[in-house]
Amino acid sequence: MESIESAAFGHPEADPRALLYFEWRQRRESGCLVGEFAEEVHDLTRTLIPNAAACWQLLDRVEAAPRDPAWPYVEDGDAPDEPPGLAVTAAPTRLYDRILGGWLGRCVGATLGKPLENGLLWSPARIRAYLERAEAYPLTDYVPVLSPMPEGCELQGNWPESTRGRIDGCPRADDLDYTVLGLHLLEQQGWSFTAADVAGQWLELLPFLQTYTAERVAYRNLIDGFAPPETAHYRNPYREWIGALIRADAYGYVCAGDPAHAADLAARDAAVSHTGNGVWAARWAAALVASAFTADSVAEALRVARQVIPARSRLAEALALVTADHCRGIGWEQAIAAVRARHGHYDWGHAIGNAAVIAAGLLWGAGDFTRTVGLTVQGGWDTGANGATAGSVAGVLLGASGIPKQWTAPLHDTLRTAVSGYDGTSISALARRTFDLAGRQIARRYPRPAG
Repeated sequence: MESIESAAFGHPEADPRALLYFEWRQRRESGCLVGEFAEEVHDLTRTLIPNAAACWQLLDRVEAAPRDPAWPYVEDGDAPDEPPGLAVTAAPTRLYDRILGGWLGRCVGATLGKPLENGLLWSPARIRAYLERAEAYPLTDYVPVLSPMPEGCELQGNWPESTRGRIDGCPRADDLDYTVLGLHLLEQQGWSFTAADVAGQWLELLPFLQTYTAERVAYRNLIDGFAPPETAHYRNPYREWIGALIRADAYGYVCAGDPAHAADLAARDAAVSHTGNGVWAARWAAALVASAFTADSVAEALRVARQVIPARSRLAEALALVTADHCRGIGWEQAIAAVRARHGHYDWGHAIGNAAVIAAGLLWGAGDFTRTVGLTVQGGWDTGANGATAGSVAGVLLGASGIPKQWTAPLHDTLRTAVSGYDGTSISALARRTFDLAGRQIARRYPRPAG
């Protein structure tokens, strides 16, 4: 049987082999003493026909394993108190242009990364070899299609709608579905929404089969009668993966210049499906977007955003190492190789490694939109999600007027989405609605609203 990481389980959110294997990995990565179960896990998860009863029994034992007392990280508590450096000191300027820039940058990055979104196949080396063969390295435009395709290369199944010369509107991606849902939630429920409100919105507006990993397990748990935060905990081995991070940008847009508030909103949303570093990654992404409205550089936005997560978490350590590499002046290839060496033991959809790729793409992109999204996608792993978040931050920093037209023109100001009632909506209309929410929020903090 092929490795479980690449096995095509029909419904991995319910397959006992997948849940057992990934829960065992999750516990091992979190410092729990589960090494003794390795052989049993291997035997049960490599069978063609699952032995459900045996998987559930072993899963109970894995979940009961204690944490190593020598574990050096602190990740299970509350978010850190707001540091003085996060206090809002000035209203953002060019608010609508920068919110539109965030939406467009997110659409561009998600579309750019879609064809290569398979971290088991598309390593940075393979991405580079493919692009060089297509005379498209480094990326300065959407991914081209080679015909015939080189042996060992396979673009994602949605490549016809997300590759150079074939894009007609922004194609659907979960990286964008959740941005739409975040906006809708704030419009309908206001700033005091709860995790239960988020869950109810999923059930009403988001198709089950358009969710993945942690979100799909949480959705299944909702249907089975669980409520947040139990939906994030119960047999959800993907709870520290990247899903909550990709849901965070809308909160950064509406809390422009207020990263602490953005982080708190994102954490409330994340609680439906994520815990630990999954929640910290969502807080970080929301704060990063929010701080980009007032920061004077990418480095400053990253410095501010890191303050909303526990300093002794694995995520904080990973981000600090990326910043240290950048300060040492090493090249991009060396930097991304270091990221992959440090975090390659995680699944390619895990939040920690992908957050490090995003941070690296932003730092080595140095404020240039094309270089930022290109490098981020070339870094591999979850290329669509990473490209989307890096593009969003770069778009906020530059504004829509600063994004080169070769990226935005093929989108035709149109977004395809699985969210009920929103398919084919105007990107600029979504940005205008976001601007209205952000403007009201800013008006509460300052005597005059931003324009």
